[in-house]
Amino acid sequence: MFNYKALFSGFICLFALAPFLHSQDLRPALLQTIVEKEEPAWEMAQKIWQFAEPGYLEKQSASLLASSLEKEGFKIDRGIANIPTAFTASFGSGKPVIAILGEYDALPELSQEAVPFRKPREIGNGYGHACGHHLFGVASANAALAIGELIKLGKIKGTIRFYGCPAEEGGAAKAFMVRDGLFNDVDVALHWHPGSRNSAGDSSCLARIAVKFRFHGQAAHAAGSPEKGRSALDGLLLAMHAVELLREHTPEGTRLHHTITSGGGAANVVPEFAEGFFYVRHPKAEVVAKLWPRLLKCAQGAALATETRLEVVPLGGTMQILPNDTLANVTRKNLTSLNDLEYSKEETAFALRIRETFPDKAPPLESLKEVLDQAGKVTMGSTDVGDVSWVVPTTGFNVATWVPGTPGHSWQAVACGGTTIGKKGMMLASKVLAVTALDLFQSPELVKKARAELNKKLEGAKFEPLLEKSQKPPLDFRLPSKRNVTE
Repeated sequence: MFNYKALFSGFICLFALAPFLHSQDLRPALLQTIVEKEEPAWEMAQKIWQFAEPGYLEKQSASLLASSLEKEGFKIDRGIANIPTAFTASFGSGKPVIAILGEYDALPELSQEAVPFRKPREIGNGYGHACGHHLFGVASANAALAIGELIKLGKIKGTIRFYGCPAEEGGAAKAFMVRDGLFNDVDVALHWHPGSRNSAGDSSCLARIAVKFRFHGQAAHAAGSPEKGRSALDGLLLAMHAVELLREHTPEGTRLHHTITSGGGAANVVPEFAEGFFYVRHPKAEVVAKLWPRLLKCAQGAALATETRLEVVPLGGTMQILPNDTLANVTRKNLTSLNDLEYSKEETAFALRIRETFPDKAPPLESLKEVLDQAGKVTMGSTDVGDVSWVVPTTGFNVATWVPGTPGHSWQAVACGGTTIGKKGMMLASKVLAVTALDLFQSPELVKKARAELNKKLEGAKFEPLLEKSQKPPLDFRLPSKRNVTE
């Protein structure tokens, strides 16, 4: 059925842009398009904030984003890389191909209302957008739509492609997408991330491998016949203790994390099943690759000592980001020139109230007007954008979508992301992405220079993903652990 509503909307948009398009400078038209899409974009971000879906299970969020792009004429490829909630949305044809990355997964145990005090939502699944991915995905899609309008008008040539990327938080979806060749024709990839400060100038990050260790034991009455039991929980706890001892003997910069995802159901029953979630991280992927067998030995030794059986569930690994100074200079310039963040009276009141809950003294609210230079730094987090940066010249930046000083992965971040504080940061990010993409479309030499920089950095370095060769995307890694009772 022909979509007359979409056609009419397109005509209205083109009519509104007409005064700008006679000029060589296409920025005013581009920014005007983004401003006109502000309210629908915020409505979509709020819906995704409320969905708060786990990694690889973001069915509603992915569908909402894909549909919004499809309605504007983008070609959608769903279920890419054998991931149901991953998709691409392309508009235009030929070179250059500029990719804009978007994410939309939430984090467990961080449900929160949009208020400046701790108040988990009464409805929902317990998840919350504590990393602001509801803003990430929408800002990126909005930028792609705005660029699409200029391609439609014939003002620029090439292809804009939005990548719908699930499960960034521990699921490594982009690593599987890269392995499947989905970035092979891309010339440049752009991304951004919500945060509590504005920053640009590409930094690197920590490479990491994630894994679940499942211990299978023998149930028994913990008081009446403990000698007949073999505690799976003992195996897991011993593995965690071994990892704690391992910390002292790892290279500088190593990070080891773990949590118990299943540990038994009753104190008077010897647990026959236990599961833990483990990370090993370091600024260099080759060090992570060497640390991984040592982490594995901690679990293997624990299973041997407790007479339990170990099941290893690989969850994938991600590379450190390869910075691209050529592109970073462009994003830094655009973020600095476009930064118009300022709080209203109501937003200031919210900010002052929520700052009282921070563990440390927060930066002044005036820091919203600053853009920090992150060039040459290594951030103490990980992202599967790293894998993209090894095959495509890539650049990113951070925008203050949270009150300055807000810890990431916190209820405070969830709360800020549900308010107009998050909205303002999201719209700034969308503008910076769109203007940066426009710069690339209009400057073939800039694209060539970025590729040349990547090629130079790769001299003598082989891209070897931190994935098992036959590993499949761990689509169930956020689901509750289930022991196979037929074993």
